[in-house]
Amino acid sequence: MPPLILASSSPSRRSLLARLGLAFTVMPPDIDESPLAHETPKALAMRLSMEKAQAVARGLEKGLVIGSDQVATVDERLLGKPGGHAENLDQLRSASGKWMEFHTGIALIDAQSNQMQVDAVPFGVKLRTLSEDDIASYVAHERAFDCAGGFKAERLGCTIFEETRGPDPTALLGLPMIRLCAMLRNAGFDPLSVLSKSGQEK
Repeated sequence: MPPLILASSSPSRRSLLARLGLAFTVMPPDIDESPLAHETPKALAMRLSMEKAQAVARGLEKGLVIGSDQVATVDERLLGKPGGHAENLDQLRSASGKWMEFHTGIALIDAQSNQMQVDAVPFGVKLRTLSEDDIASYVAHERAFDCAGGFKAERLGCTIFEETRGPDPTALLGLPMIRLCAMLRNAGFDPLSVLSKSGQEK
């Protein structure tokens, strides 16, 4: 079977892919993540996912390369990663009591055939109405400066959530695993079959 390669430096994406119990290699890409003029959030997430996977696949003779990127919006306004304490406070203030919409792109490229699959999985999070003390306490404890939306769903995010909606909760965490597994099967790499064969060879 072709090797699996994750084109990402994200610890969260590494952790999610590791849930499959399969061997994989991490190769972080180097791309410009700036949005294009008039680009929709979904289109941005899909394009960056493709570019990440393509950047890594170019240097390989074989392998299934996984690229992913996540874009968050509030009131149709694009939210980047806060990057710092003050920005994190501002993002949560702007999202208090509102729905935050996420588009998590996923791309899979067969480096040998150059065949590519790409999609984006939506997920929504409604934040409860937050007081200034809530926001200050959350940011002080979580410091989610490198996360789109300014929170970490896998950690203390639940303390500021009111409601969620979407087809795949792993999309919120940064790598839509249900869609990825479907793409892998389409590429002839069934995770369950690979696990079974690996177990028989031991």
